[in-house]
Amino acid sequence: MPKRILQGPIVSDKGEKTVVVRVDRAFKHPLLAKVVRRSKRYHAHDESNELKVGQRVLIRECPPKSKLKRWEVVTEEQVAADAASAQQGEAAE
Repeated sequence: MPKRILQGPIVSDKGEKTVVVRVDRAFKHPLLAKVVRRSKRYHAHDESNELKVGQRVLIRECPPKSKLKRWEVVTEEQVAADAASAQQGEAAE
């Protein structure tokens, strides 16, 4: 099963090897029929500990690294490599 990939700005980098990423979503309210915006904060693992507040990053699901961290920061190259390997796996079957 593919891992979810989300995108958003970093809102906190105070933790050691941890960043907090805000992911926004917009959806149409079922009764009011207007667009509603909601956001959620995810704690993500940053191995290099170099990311700063305000940067936009991609995060991917991963096995739990701590009590709150179930996501890890990934680069666009890693995402492309994962997609390519998944396509090769499907072609082999």
